[in-house]
Amino acid sequence: MEIKHLLFDLDGTLLPMVQEEFVKFYMPLLAKAYLEAGVRIDPKEFIGAVWKGYEAMVKNDGSQTNREAFWSYIDPCLPVSRKESEALADAFYDGEFNRAVSATQPTELSDAVVKLAKSKGMKVYLATNPVFPRCATMNRIQWAGLDAEDFEVITTYEDNGYSKPNIEYFRQILTKFNLNPEECLMIGNDVEEDLIIRRLGVKTFLVTDTMENKKGLPVETDYQGTMEELYRFVEKL
Repeated sequence: MEIKHLLFDLDGTLLPMVQEEFVKFYMPLLAKAYLEAGVRIDPKEFIGAVWKGYEAMVKNDGSQTNREAFWSYIDPCLPVSRKESEALADAFYDGEFNRAVSATQPTELSDAVVKLAKSKGMKVYLATNPVFPRCATMNRIQWAGLDAEDFEVITTYEDNGYSKPNIEYFRQILTKFNLNPEECLMIGNDVEEDLIIRRLGVKTFLVTDTMENKKGLPVETDYQGTMEELYRFVEKL
């Protein structure tokens, strides 16, 4: 069946990076932003709490947004109100967070393959793990040299109640846009988080430039290759 819809991952795919290096770069900056605002925290304990908040989003069952799941966990860990804390986080992601672009390796191929797909009449969706606020995601889109307007949807923690690798995250996208799985292709670099969509009948293209497979899972994908090979693949669709 003809492929009409491309679902793209962002971090590690359209925005090449090594996830661990990226996180190690920006997490201390986030802690520093709180300290400079006068919030009395232990940086290591703060980063640990942020990770626990992330885990709360990964375990979210759809009963609340990921934003609520994150802040419900981390709020009791901080000596300031949630409103003040969230404002500090948003200010960080709007500003100092942009230094983290140095921990990524943007490529012109990313925008090129998105534009190519659209020129061939396909619709594209940014199926990035919704564990960041929208402002942080929009900044990463800019780092990658992409146009946010090209995407039918950009998933962020404000609007989603599931996270990768929960299959319900992908099911929600397919349902919301009434997509036929056989007409879709998921493009990502994470074996666990992105390839799980195959359970819904969606074919996958595993980007190997910065492939992530932390658990050493068997690689079960329909297609795989570098970003250059992905471009040539989309040319033939």
